[in-house]
Amino acid sequence: MASTTFDLTGLNFNLTEEHQAVQEAARDFAQNELLPGVIERDTAAKFPTEQVRRMGELGFLGMMVSPEYGGGGMDTVSYVIAMEEISKVDASCSVIMSVNNSLVCWGLERFGSEQQKQKYLTKLATGEQLGAFCLSEPEAGSDATSQHTTAFDAGDHYLVNGTKNWITNGGSAGIYLVMAQTDIDKKHRGINCLIVENGQAGFVVGKKEDKMGIRASDTHSLMFTDVQVAKENRIGEDGFGFKFAMATLNGGRIGIAAQALGIASGAYELALSYAQERKSFGKRIFDHQAIQFKLAEMATKIEAARLLVFKAARLKDEHKDYVQAAAMAKLYASEVAMWATTEAVQIHGGYGYVKEYHVERLMRDAKITQIYEGTSEIQKLVIARELVK
Repeated sequence: MASTTFDLTGLNFNLTEEHQAVQEAARDFAQNELLPGVIERDTAAKFPTEQVRRMGELGFLGMMVSPEYGGGGMDTVSYVIAMEEISKVDASCSVIMSVNNSLVCWGLERFGSEQQKQKYLTKLATGEQLGAFCLSEPEAGSDATSQHTTAFDAGDHYLVNGTKNWITNGGSAGIYLVMAQTDIDKKHRGINCLIVENGQAGFVVGKKEDKMGIRASDTHSLMFTDVQVAKENRIGEDGFGFKFAMATLNGGRIGIAAQALGIASGAYELALSYAQERKSFGKRIFDHQAIQFKLAEMATKIEAARLLVFKAARLKDEHKDYVQAAAMAKLYASEVAMWATTEAVQIHGGYGYVKEYHVERLMRDAKITQIYEGTSEIQKLVIARELVK
C-alpha cells in the first residue's frame, strides 16, 4: 500500500516563507484581477485572454518547470497553493493553468527530448503559448486504451488521422500533445504521443462546447486529416504514448484536486461571510444551529481534503510513489467540492440561486472535478489496485 511510505509524524503543516509568498501573490491576483468580470466571462463563455496573459507574466503557467527552460522551478506544494487560491475565484482560469502546468509542461520536461524542451517547453513555461493534452475521443473517455486516432508510420514522419474530444485549451493552444495509435495489434503498447502545432495542414479546431461550468475556458473537438508530424516530435520511444499519458495524468490529478479544494474553499468563505451578515428571525443566520452545523462540517471536510492534497503534493516532491495519494486527493476533494458548493447555495437561500452571489457558479464549476482527468469511479479503481500492490 503506497501510503505506508509516507511518515505522517514528520509532516510539517506550516508553510515556508516561499509558500506564503506564492499564496499571497496568487490570492492578490485572484481577488484583484480575476474577480472583476468573472461573472460576465462565465455568462458569455468568454475566454480570459488578458487574465491568461497575466498568469504567464506572473509565472503561474510554468511554476514547476526548471528555470533553464523559463519556469519558476517551484515545488508541487507551491503549485497546489496557487491553484487553490485561483480556483476560489475563477475555476476557468485555474483549469487553463492546471493543464499547462500538470499535463503539458510536466510531461514535456520529464519525458521530452532536449530539442523538444528548447523548442516548445520554453514557450509554454512563460505563457508565450498554451498547451493542450489530447487523449479523450468520442469513444475513448475513461477507457483511454481505446484510441481510434491513428498515426501511420510514413518513414521520417507520421500521418495523423482522427478526432479528439473535450480538449481544454483546444482553441487557444499553440502546442498539442496528441495520443494516437500507430500499431493496433500492440493495443495500448502501440500508442504514441506526438507534438502537433496549431496551424498545421489538416488540423482543424472544431466547435467550442457550451458547458455547464468552467464556461470561460475553451473546450473543443479537434480533427486531424493526414496531419504530417515529424518523427522528432514523438515523445519517447515508439509505443511510449500510453505510459506517458498515464504518468502525466497521475500528476494532473493533484492539480485538479487542488482546483476542487479551491472551489470548495471559495464557496465556504462566501457562505461563512454571508451567514454573519444575513439576518432571520431577529438574529444572524450564523447564530442558528442548523447553519452552524453546515459550516462546521464544511470547514472540517475542506480541511481533510486540503491535507490529502498536500500529502499527494509532498510525496511527488519527495519522488515517492504518489499514485494512490493523488487518486485519493482527487476523489475526496471533488466530492467535497460538489457537496460544499451545494451547501453554500442552500445557506444563501434564494440569493444563492442568482449569479451575483457567485456560489451558483462555483456549484456548476465543481461538477467537472468529479469527471475530468479520471472520473470518481476511475479514481476508486486506481485506489483499489494500489491497495493490493
